[in-house]
Amino acid sequence: MNSVPLTTCVNQLRGSIDIPGDKSISHRSIMFGAISDGKTVVTNFLTGEDCLSTIACFRKLGVHIEVDDQKVEITGKGLNGLREPTEVLDVGNSGTTIRLMLGILAGRPFYSTLIGDDSIGKRPMTRVTKPLTQMGAKIEGREDGKYTPISIRGGQLKGFNYELPVASAQVKSALLFAGLQAEGITTIYEPSKTRDHTERMIEQFGGEVEVDGQVIKIKGNQSFKGTNIHVPGDISSAAFFLVAGAIVENSEITLKNVGLNPTRTGILDVMKEMGAEVQMINVQKDAFEPVGDIIVKTSKLKGTVIEGDLIPRLIDELPVIALLATQAEGKTIIRNAEELKVKETNRIDTVVRELTTLGAKIEATDDGMIIYGKTNLVGGTVNSHGDHRIGMMLAVAALICKEKVTLENSEAIAVSYPSFFSHLGKITKT
Repeated sequence: MNSVPLTTCVNQLRGSIDIPGDKSISHRSIMFGAISDGKTVVTNFLTGEDCLSTIACFRKLGVHIEVDDQKVEITGKGLNGLREPTEVLDVGNSGTTIRLMLGILAGRPFYSTLIGDDSIGKRPMTRVTKPLTQMGAKIEGREDGKYTPISIRGGQLKGFNYELPVASAQVKSALLFAGLQAEGITTIYEPSKTRDHTERMIEQFGGEVEVDGQVIKIKGNQSFKGTNIHVPGDISSAAFFLVAGAIVENSEITLKNVGLNPTRTGILDVMKEMGAEVQMINVQKDAFEPVGDIIVKTSKLKGTVIEGDLIPRLIDELPVIALLATQAEGKTIIRNAEELKVKETNRIDTVVRELTTLGAKIEATDDGMIIYGKTNLVGGTVNSHGDHRIGMMLAVAALICKEKVTLENSEAIAVSYPSFFSHLGKITKT
């Protein structure tokens, strides 16, 4: 466990940052490349620990993958080229890896076992294993398939109609991967629109998917061809610098090559609603994923209410949005965010506990938080609890603290943003 002193009392943030590749898209590029025929070349791939876990799992399934500083090359052999692993598939800390891989393995006629770290062992998998079992996969795990280790024997799947009980891109994507291998049509109904990277990538690799609002239809027995993928910068990683630029005095930051997929830009909508000075420039909408640069400046902020269909579009950004709200005049309410309880940590309780340590006035509710601003943050010893997004949020909070801040379990940040501290140092003026 690493403890590091964080930078405090920052006078301004200035400069530009090339945001690392999107984690969700990086995962999916490996998965689709692995199940396609021929070579796939991925540039701006995120070499965080989560995405490297995905690569390690597919190598155990017999897929040749080369990684260097410039690109990742996947030599795909199609779905039928995947082979039964001789070792357990270890997903590390990655919920995306295990849930989406379950969808792929559900249609493969062999046996696999998946495990992860302690955090993964506490995250519910029934939301994926139950519908996959209904499609025909044979799945076993702790508490009837709820927790890892999970063993799966895939086989003949049948398409079905399924209404998602929660708005989850991971569950949707797992079912799409299974539906691609199933007999007939699989139809998925979303309660709210979630990130659509899987649907976009199906088409990028030559497949077909039908999307009509919150209804997605996929036909079985599809095949894919390798292609080139350039991964845009991750807006979930950019979020920490968006908030930092808004709350640190005398600041102006340009974040370059950020993914602007409309299913992911909820944080920009919330920041504008709160009065933040945020501007998008150089927007390119013709790529398979829209991208652009974002400029953020020190802002006078006001409280707001965040709820409903907006939540799936910013679920990963809510911890740092809570920090933003501590510096807004008035009350901010976050509702309908129960999903925060089943992330790497219970992010409702963890955010409230750690920001309270730093002097914030914030309270937990059953489905979110209430944050009272504007408050001066002080200092103290805080802990990521092994959650990368909590760790980065606390590092940003420290920038406006008046006293020393020490972060325990700082190594968790490498899961999604290995260069976070060097990028923060690049723009920090003390």
